[in-house]
Amino acid sequence: MTKAIEKSTDKRLHLPYLDGLRGLASLYVVLVHIEPSFGEQLPRLWSLFARTMKYGAFSVVTFIVLSGYVLMLPVARSENGYLTGNLMNYIKKRSQRILPPYYVNLFICLLLAATIFILERFTYFQWNESAGAGAFSPKFSLIDVLSHLLLVHNLSGSTYLTINPPMWTVATEWQIYFLFPLLLLPIWRRFGLFLVVIVAFGIGITPIYLFNGLFESANPWLLGIFCLGMGAADIGFSRKPQLVAIRNSLPWGFLAIIFTCIAFLTEWRQLGLHIWINQSFCGLAVACLFISLTKSIVEGKQPSLILRILQHPWAIALGTFSYSLYLMHGPVLVFVRYFLFYLPISADMFATASYLVGTVISLIISYWFYLFFERPFMSSFLKKRKIKDAMSLQKHQAD
Repeated sequence: MTKAIEKSTDKRLHLPYLDGLRGLASLYVVLVHIEPSFGEQLPRLWSLFARTMKYGAFSVVTFIVLSGYVLMLPVARSENGYLTGNLMNYIKKRSQRILPPYYVNLFICLLLAATIFILERFTYFQWNESAGAGAFSPKFSLIDVLSHLLLVHNLSGSTYLTINPPMWTVATEWQIYFLFPLLLLPIWRRFGLFLVVIVAFGIGITPIYLFNGLFESANPWLLGIFCLGMGAADIGFSRKPQLVAIRNSLPWGFLAIIFTCIAFLTEWRQLGLHIWINQSFCGLAVACLFISLTKSIVEGKQPSLILRILQHPWAIALGTFSYSLYLMHGPVLVFVRYFLFYLPISADMFATASYLVGTVISLIISYWFYLFFERPFMSSFLKKRKIKDAMSLQKHQAD
C-alpha cells in the first residue's frame, strides 16, 4: 500500500467518485426542498417517502468534508506540505470557482423578487405564501441583500435563510476557504493532524456553549467537519509512519457504516442532542468512506458496489453541474409549486408532479445555468477532466 501511495504522488491524481458523490448529494438536496403538500394531508405513500427526505443536513456535511478532502489532497501529496502556488493564487482560484455563479444566482433571485413586487404594485396579483412555500422567498429587506452581497448572511439568524436559503452554506464554505491556509494549515504543519481537528472543533462549538449560541446559524462546527476531510486526505496519502500504520490497519469501510448508523441514531430529536453531534458523526462516516474508496482505487482492487454507483457516468455528469443545481433549485422548485398549486389535481397527483416535474425542471435549468454562468469560469484543465472522466467511464462500462 505504501508503495502504491508513493507511486500515486508522482502523477496528478483524480478520483471520479468524488464528482459522483457531489452530484448525488446535490440531487438529494433538491428532493429535500420539494414541498409535496398543498394544505391537505399528504397521501400515505408520499408521506412515507417524505420522511426519508429530512436528512438534507447530511448532504451539507458531505459537501464540507469533500471540500476539505479536495483542498487538502495536493497539500498531503506534496513534499513540503504547502499549497501549490501562493496565497493570492489560491484565493483567486477559489473566487473564480465560487463567486461568479453565486452572484449571478443572487441577481436572478433579486430580479424575480422585483418582478413580483411590480406585479403586486400595479396589478391584482398578490404572492401566495402557501403556494410559493419552499427554498426561495421574494420578501426580504435591504439588510438581507447587503449581507448576501458580502457573504456574511450566514452569521445572523435573521438573514441566513432569506432570499435563497441554501445559499447560507456557500457563505460558510467561503469563510472556511480563508481559514484553511491562514489557520488550519499552519497548525497542521506545526502540530499535526489530530491537534488541528481538535482546535477546529473547539473553535466551532465554543460559541454554542460559552456565548449563548453566537453565530449558530453559520454552523461553526462545520470548521471541524471540514478538518475531517483534511484528515481523510492526510491519512490517505501521508508518508508519516504513524499515519501509514493507521491507514493500513483500520477497517475504513466498516467504520464508515458504524459512524453512519450513529449519525442517524444521534439525529433522533427525542435524545435532545445538539445537531453538531450527529453531523460530526456523519462527517466521520464520509471521511472514512473517502479513505476506504481511495485506498481501493490506489491499490487497484475490484470496485465495490458503492464505488460503481458513484463512478457511474450519470452520477459524474450530475456532479459536473452540482454547484449550479444547488444554487438554482430553490427558485425553480418554488415556481413549479406555484404553478401546480392552482391546478385542479388531487393531493396524490400534486405530490407526484412536485417531485417529478420539480426535479426535471431543476436539472434542465441548472444545466443551462452551468453552461452560461459556471463553466466559463472553470479552468481549462477542470473542463477537460470532467468530460474525459464521464466519457472514459462510460466506455469502460460499455466494454
